[in-house]
Amino acid sequence: MLEKEVINFEKTVIVGIITKDQNEEKLNEYLDELEFLTFTAGGEVVKRFSQKMDKPNPKTFVGTGKMEEINYYIKDNDVKTVIFDDELSPAQQKNISRVLECKVLDRTNLILDIFAQRAETSYARTQVELAQCQYLLPRLSGMWTHLERQRGGIGMRGPGETEIETDRRIVRDRIALLKEKIKTIDRQMSVQRSNRGAMVRVALVGYTNVGKSTLMNAIGKSDVFVENKLFATLDTTVRKVVIKNLPFLLSDTVGFIRKLPTQLVESFKSTLDEVREADLLLHVVDISHPDFEDHIASVNQILQDIKSSDKPTIMVFNKIDAYKHLTIAADDLITEKTTKHYTLTEWKNTWMSKVGENNALFISATNKENFEEFREKVYEAVRTIHITRFPYNNFLYPDYKDAVEKDDE
Repeated sequence: MLEKEVINFEKTVIVGIITKDQNEEKLNEYLDELEFLTFTAGGEVVKRFSQKMDKPNPKTFVGTGKMEEINYYIKDNDVKTVIFDDELSPAQQKNISRVLECKVLDRTNLILDIFAQRAETSYARTQVELAQCQYLLPRLSGMWTHLERQRGGIGMRGPGETEIETDRRIVRDRIALLKEKIKTIDRQMSVQRSNRGAMVRVALVGYTNVGKSTLMNAIGKSDVFVENKLFATLDTTVRKVVIKNLPFLLSDTVGFIRKLPTQLVESFKSTLDEVREADLLLHVVDISHPDFEDHIASVNQILQDIKSSDKPTIMVFNKIDAYKHLTIAADDLITEKTTKHYTLTEWKNTWMSKVGENNALFISATNKENFEEFREKVYEAVRTIHITRFPYNNFLYPDYKDAVEKDDE
């Protein structure tokens, strides 16, 4: 008889602040995302704490009273982990750990932990380790509090701090070694990319958990790992895809996220070379997510950071089968209509109609809804790029409708 696997989720609380730049609604969106990140990492959020402040407290991120409230709660409920929504400075992390006497993480640390769990290949593991070392370096001093000699006075002199310096040197050496290793792998991958010939390259980009891998499997008959969790895909997968008789390369890339740690953007820049070298981007959006417009803005910002925002792009609004909108009763004269009340038809008439001629597609990758329209649009876009590159090949690849008629014959 098979034994039922018992997964022990770590009890955690999450903390965020309301500032002039981040109202309560925005904070709740971020905390929802942080809760999903915590679940992905293997934690269970038992309570949320928030506080209204002009700016974070430089010592403990939140105020003294709120810190005491969190402390009482975690002691009473045997909570072992506290996660903050924003990146903590080394001093803040050290001070909070001293007060709460438990594991203190921030959003960056949590994302790095998920990446470390998901890294399968040597390349992904190297990139994650580099990001972790860069994150760890300024925080080393807090780990040697039992050897501190900085307070001065009787009995406080001695070589304690040299232990930290030794560790810092080890971490710096490790960072240098990992950077060299990544350079070597980059050279190998650039050779691989050059060996792919002059085929048109298409890259799937988008926020994490929008269905890029599901779409890759559906269009490319691939077997890419799919899971309803954040960052299920870390390693870039490249497959040769043929629509009708037109071949091209399709790559599935790592998903983006709001407040993405700078260390990760840096260490994963080489993975994003697939995006940089693509001829066409398929920007996949989860339209069923209430904050999908924010997600689009975050992805566009990262594309701008890696100098890929000017590439031809098709907006693919996925998960239309899961889309639900709020409704207003006919006799309700008080409720104001917002974007959350828009039907799909109404969305199509907004800015989505202005992203280029037929450049906004509404599909369901799981149910293959509107999939023929999607295939046609990708075929025509790839064909245009191919014919521009090889003008004499235009007779090989007819218009999609003509290719369909030939198949029917």
